[in-house]
Amino acid sequence: MAGIIGKKVRMTQIFDDNGTALPVTIISAGPCYVTQIKTQGKDGYDAVQLGYGEIKEKHVKLPQKGHSKKAEVKPMKYYREFTPFTDREIKLGDELKSNIFSEGEIVEVTGKSKGKGFQGVMKRHGFSGANMTHGQSDRQRAPGSIGQSSNPSRVFKGTKMGGRMGSDRISLPTVRIVKIDEEKNFIFVKGPVPGGDGSLVELKKKN
Repeated sequence: MAGIIGKKVRMTQIFDDNGTALPVTIISAGPCYVTQIKTQGKDGYDAVQLGYGEIKEKHVKLPQKGHSKKAEVKPMKYYREFTPFTDREIKLGDELKSNIFSEGEIVEVTGKSKGKGFQGVMKRHGFSGANMTHGQSDRQRAPGSIGQSSNPSRVFKGTKMGGRMGSDRISLPTVRIVKIDEEKNFIFVKGPVPGGDGSLVELKKKN
């Protein structure tokens, strides 16, 4: 799906024409620049590569400089590929901003959820915990039995246990754009989106 790269700013609320408060997430969408156009004949598939975010010159490697020079744009910090745009003609070096979307449009928002680090079974899987009595004193948040005794004498794959939680790529397929501020290049989408403030998000058009 065609789209754009942006950053989550924060959550807030706005009021619609009826005075109803709507929870929204502010996304700073772009500006993104077309750094490469891939075609079926040359690359084996059709795609548009977009670059987003400034990067210091000392952090740019030589191949990346050459890649950006072809599109006549500055090297970017982030690169993502999208399917070709069907509602507009795109060429190398074009700048894309929030005005490629419209208010009321349904989009797909993709981001990386907040990382929680190593978590136990109660937080990670919603276990209720053990009894607070019956002779035990230190097993309230333990998972309990994780396997059998003599047969098969192992822990089955997929057993719910403690481990790393968060930092997962999550897509919300039906998010409505409530408002667009073209002057500040902000897109207001209804409800929350994955990730913390300042995290990278992708907005994709629903073809």
